[in-house]
Amino acid sequence: MIDHISVGISDLERAARFYEATLAALGLTRLVARPRTVGFGKAYPEFWINLRENMAPVALESGVHICLRAKTTDEVDAFHAAALAAGGTSDGAPGIRPHDRVRYYAAFVVDPDGNRIEAVTFPQG
Repeated sequence: MIDHISVGISDLERAARFYEATLAALGLTRLVARPRTVGFGKAYPEFWINLRENMAPVALESGVHICLRAKTTDEVDAFHAAALAAGGTSDGAPGIRPHDRVRYYAAFVVDPDGNRIEAVTFPQG
């Protein structure tokens, strides 16, 4: 249903380093680099960062977040660890999130600009 997504960032190089490390855990690499934007993906750019020099940090209470699919719980763990090592903050450590309809394993991070990013997988059993 969704072809690609993008987030605004205030420092292109800082954000590119953050996302390069964080998204690598999910198998995404930097595929496109332009003066004001960088695209990450597997076969084509699925996740973009776009420079907005005067952007204020995204408020956590905005409720906006982006969720990316991981293949395994190990990928979710690696995503979370990589984000923290690259300057992000935790918004929910890796773990099972039981819901009334589905059981999933996820981790939530906040990038240096306040964008909330989640990695999720649906383990069997």
